[in-house]
Amino acid sequence: MIIISQKPQTIMNHLLDIILPHKYNSKELSFLLLLLRVIIGFLFLKHGLEKWNNFELLQNTFPDPWGITSRSSLILAIFAELICSIGFILGFLFRLATLPMITTMGVAYFMVHSNDPFATKELAFIYLVLFLILLITGPGKYSIDYLMGKALDSGRNKHSRIRKPIA
Repeated sequence: MIIISQKPQTIMNHLLDIILPHKYNSKELSFLLLLLRVIIGFLFLKHGLEKWNNFELLQNTFPDPWGITSRSSLILAIFAELICSIGFILGFLFRLATLPMITTMGVAYFMVHSNDPFATKELAFIYLVLFLILLITGPGKYSIDYLMGKALDSGRNKHSRIRKPIA
């Protein structure tokens, strides 16, 4: 009797379900998630555009909490605020795009502005909390990830081969 283990495939399916969620029951919830993604994403993108447009001025004075040079820290912040915001808005690789955004706001709140009054670091805190909540909820039905996850799921069901034990 030969039994082929499904464990690696099952683990991969679970990882794909986390990265590309495709099971949302409520259209209202998905619409709310879309609104949040678009509003918060464009507000965050605006910060990235400001940094991009002022790159020459900021590259030598931008905070460098990790000791990787001001220029490198600025590039990472622009990546999170500009590039990742686009994925966030579209719901494309949403959870992966959200991680640099969370990291950037965590660094801003806990490192760069650690000794500042709360009023100074309040915006970083608000973004951080919103990004963490949205990381958990996922992008909703109205996202590229949902469409990709749904396509992958239907492909898995269509092409899945269940091997029966050979007697």
